[in-house]
Amino acid sequence: MLQDDLFAPPLASGLRLQPELVTPEAERALIARIDEVELTPFRFQGWLGKRVTASFGWRYDFDSADFGPTTPLPEWLLPVRAAAAGFAGLPADDLVQALLIRYDPGAGIGWHRDRPVFEHVVGISLGVPATLRFRRRKPGGFDRMNVLLPPRSIYHLSGEARHLWEHSIAEMDVTRWSITFRSLSAKGLAALRR
Repeated sequence: MLQDDLFAPPLASGLRLQPELVTPEAERALIARIDEVELTPFRFQGWLGKRVTASFGWRYDFDSADFGPTTPLPEWLLPVRAAAAGFAGLPADDLVQALLIRYDPGAGIGWHRDRPVFEHVVGISLGVPATLRFRRRKPGGFDRMNVLLPPRSIYHLSGEARHLWEHSIAEMDVTRWSITFRSLSAKGLAALRR
């Protein structure tokens, strides 16, 4: 894992990173597959984001806070999900949601924690390097850290990194793609039983 400051405190508990999950050839094929999907602008409380997305398995509507099933994961995503689950030490079937994102020039993602209906977050970064920024509130400000996501790398957020830290990616001037898999939390599973 890489940080901007070699003398910074260690990375957050629950954050893991591995470079080179897929080969350059597989990366090109995944990017082509993502670009074949009907991606739509990200919507948040009536606002349209610059990134375009598609959800499979489960979706979360940020305008209505509605959570529910959607189109099943396509076959081409299943081997990628299996690799992501293996990296995270989870059964593949636990990763029930997949989010495809294309960040066109000028797109980023603001500070956030993933919705509480989800638990494990496993992301694959494609195309170009990006910096995944983290912050955690403390008296008088924030603890901060940055982690470089090389192309074809994978990261896993669980524990403190998932629940105590917010994360974001600054706007970039080049196109980047990502695939994010999520498992359901106890809250998400309880919502299904209602």
